[in-house]
Amino acid sequence: MNCPVTSLPIYQVDAFTSRLFGGNPAAVILMNTFPDDGLLRRIAAENNVPETAFLVPDGDNYRLRWFTPTVEVPLCGHATLASAAVVMERLQPGRTMVTFDSASGPLAVKRMGDRYVMNFPVRVPRSIPLPEGLTEALGIEPVETLDDGFNYIAVLHDFEAVRSLTPDMAAVARLDRPGVVVTARGDQRWDCVSRYFAPAKGIPEDPVTGGAHCGLAPYWSARLGKRELRAYQASARGGELVCRVVGNRVELEGACVFYLEGKVAVPVDQGSESA
Repeated sequence: MNCPVTSLPIYQVDAFTSRLFGGNPAAVILMNTFPDDGLLRRIAAENNVPETAFLVPDGDNYRLRWFTPTVEVPLCGHATLASAAVVMERLQPGRTMVTFDSASGPLAVKRMGDRYVMNFPVRVPRSIPLPEGLTEALGIEPVETLDDGFNYIAVLHDFEAVRSLTPDMAAVARLDRPGVVVTARGDQRWDCVSRYFAPAKGIPEDPVTGGAHCGLAPYWSARLGKRELRAYQASARGGELVCRVVGNRVELEGACVFYLEGKVAVPVDQGSESA
């Protein structure tokens, strides 16, 4: 017998881009309460985008959780950006600021014209010896290797080395970090460029990664002597960010484009209610 279902609003947003089919796609689903984690994982797997954000109203603001198609993650930049766009352009048009309660603490996002500025915790990268297996996994030896507390950061010689990289995803997944950021100094248009690989989290290559820039921003800010950085993530879709280090926080600025708006069917016996 089929179990009863309810309909919940869903939005799919391309984040860190001003054009459709660029940036990083995120699904955003509004709920009255969070159901059990198993259902959230199944919904995220069904959506099959790099991250699904689940929003629950909490007073004037919202609680926020993020899932890849396989696991819950403690922080996600592009899905937070997408969630802010949903709140301020669809749920409460005219609103200019929202704070999300998350596993990484309160995350404030403000609207500035057609762009959004997120305030995230900084990840201070520390230089480390070359980890075992990293060169083999990437197919190139980094100039420098760092650990931002979550991922390895591999600094490469130049933009072209980042863009042309074809890592061994199975080997990357075997490393003792959930993901690897590769980065280099940018060209005349960008201060820094990067890519992010996280097959262990169900994302072979993430198109644009806000969390990675929480570590990249302080690294390149110190190297280049700049407080504000123009960053480009050189995935196939490509994405653009402006990063600013502000004390022990990082501001990440970007644009969003709505791709899809509709409803999803969710079992009602799992603790979910229509929002």
